[in-house]
Formats: sequence, structure tokens, C-alpha cells
Amino acid sequence: MIFPRKKNLPPAPWWQATQKPARGNIVLIALLAGSVGGFLGVTATGASIFNGATLVSSNSVIERAPDSVAGIAQRVLPSVVSISTSSVIGGGTGSGFVIDSDGFILTNNHVIDGAARTSGTIRVTLNDGAVYRAEVIGRDAPYDLAVLKIRASGLKALQFGDSDKIAVGDSVIAIGSPLGLSGTVTTGIISAKDRAVTAGDANTESSYINALQTDAAINPGNSGGPLVDATGAVIGVNSAIASLGINSQIGSIGLGFAIPINQARKTAQQLIENGVATYPVIGVTLDMNFTGTGAKITTTENAILPGSPAQVAGLRGGDVITSFEGKAINGAEELIVAVRAKNVGDRVTLIYKRDGVSKSTTLTLTAAKK
Repeated sequence: MIFPRKKNLPPAPWWQATQKPARGNIVLIALLAGSVGGFLGVTATGASIFNGATLVSSNSVIERAPDSVAGIAQRVLPSVVSISTSSVIGGGTGSGFVIDSDGFILTNNHVIDGAARTSGTIRVTLNDGAVYRAEVIGRDAPYDLAVLKIRASGLKALQFGDSDKIAVGDSVIAIGSPLGLSGTVTTGIISAKDRAVTAGDANTESSYINALQTDAAINPGNSGGPLVDATGAVIGVNSAIASLGINSQIGSIGLGFAIPINQARKTAQQLIENGVATYPVIGVTLDMNFTGTGAKITTTENAILPGSPAQVAGLRGGDVITSFEGKAINGAEELIVAVRAKNVGDRVTLIYKRDGVSKSTTLTLTAAKK
């Protein structure tokens, strides 16, 4: 967050000075006055130097189309909020947006995680400057989402779009509070879809996101804010950015990632209704250090969960899953986000290799046990 430096009070106006101004100052003022007189086009005798010319002031008004960036921003900004947290382990800032007029707000779990774990304070600032203390309705680390509630009504909720229908190259707008600068608007396009992104740190459970990639400038503090399409409908929750390395400057390099709103909406509804959310699994433990192509099931004793879809389908430790619902799987993260993008109860087909031989199986996804 950027804190403004304290400014010294301005000096007293020159006409209130207690000492006589220096001669140089008097000359400077005279020169300025002379310049103004010349600019106004009036001589010392009062005669005009424009020879009767008439100056006309423009009263034109800039018209901004409703589907312009300015028009969309004007409609969306009232629904975007700034979030600040404080706790015994420190504070932070982030963004969020109104999803229900009765005060429900969607944001990232990592924005409020520290305060939620340590009974800290979460404050929400609306676009009009009103500040509310927020309570956590529910949060989910695997999807990196959280729902907050403030005691306010009649709020303007954002319209949900369809993230499945968004296409690479479509224009998007990111809105949030990067570095605490609320109401910041940036533009870009959808650069890619279905990016397997892993987020999290040493203090939080890793989140696996089947993300939308965008080149709209996203910076620390944008987390939890909306990514909207050309109609102003939210199609993603801004959640992560890529950096060039540990020692590089953290900030936008044109690689930002957002949770698709179809997934976020489903999780938010579960959090509001139950306080918790669930996600589908196939019931295996993956080898996160496997360097080959595909997602390898570990060979440990508990590699296959008893009674899980994987066990029912006949999968074994050491099997390498190479395709899920017709999509090639290149690593463990890709399989995790592909599974989590589905629903509990969905029937899916996957291809795996066992001893170099490809096999196919179909299984029904079940809910992860909390």
C-alpha cells in the first residue's frame, strides 16, 4: 500500500508576507503580469491588438459510448471494492466485487487468509468511500476463493458472464486496487485459456487454477478484483501474476491469470449456502516430481484411495495419465486443474500408460473429503 508523505504547510501568500520581497521577486512578478497582459491582447492604453477578432469558446461534450472502456468502467466501478486486512502477522490489501446486493463480496482466499487464520480484521471500502467491517462467510484454499459479507444493502452487484464462451483475443478490462490504488482500470485481451497455474505460499495450501491468461496489467493488490468482458460482465477473478524470478521486481509483465467465473460462481454459491466448498477428485496421489510427460501416480502404499473412482476403474500406482477428456496431460498440475474444472458426479474418460502400453478407462468423479 502506498502511504502519502506528510506535506509541509504552504508558505503564506506573497501579499501576507511580513518582510519586503527581494527586488528580484518584484521584477519576476512584474514580468509575469506583463506576460499576462500581452496574452490577453490588451496594450497599456487599453487598445485591442486583435483588430476586432471574436474569440469563441468551445462547449462541446465528449460522448462516451456505453460499450467503450470508459462507459464500461463507469458501470462496473461502483461494484468493485478495496479490501484491507490487519492481524498479528501483518496486514495487506486486495480487491473484491459485489455479487449480491445484500452485501456479499467475492475475493481471493489469499487476500484474507492471514486475517481469517488469526482472528484479524477485514475492512471493505466501497467505491464511494464508505468503509465496512467484513465477516468471512466461507473460504476455500484449493480454488483460492472467499466470500465476505458486510452490513449493507442495495449494493450494485456485477453481472456474471460465461467464461466458457470467452475466446482468445477477446478484449477484457481488469479493475481493482493495485498497491492500494483503488478504482484502477487496465485493459488487454485474453491471451490464452486453460492455463494450469499453481498459487500459494508457505503459509497457505496451494491453489490449482484452470486459469484465463490476460495481458491486462495486474499487480499486487489486484487480487480478487473482476476481469470483465466487452459487455461489462465479469468473466474472471484476477488471482495471480507471473514474475521473472525470485530476485526480479514483482509487477505486471503482461502475464496475469484469472479464475474463470463459471468456477468461481459455483464455489461462491457453495460457500454462501454451506460455509465450505467441495471439489471433484479421482482419488490418487500424484508424483509432483515426475519429469516425464503426463501425470504419474505414485507408487506409495496409499497411492490409490480405497473406494475411490481410481480404484473402481482399476488404476494402479505407477500408471501415467496422459489424457483427460480428450485433452493431453503434460504434468500433474494439468491433471489437477482439469479434474477440478469438472463437477462432482461427472463421468469422465482418461487414457493412461502402464508398462509402456496405453489403456483407456471411464470413471465417475466424487467429492474430496474435507
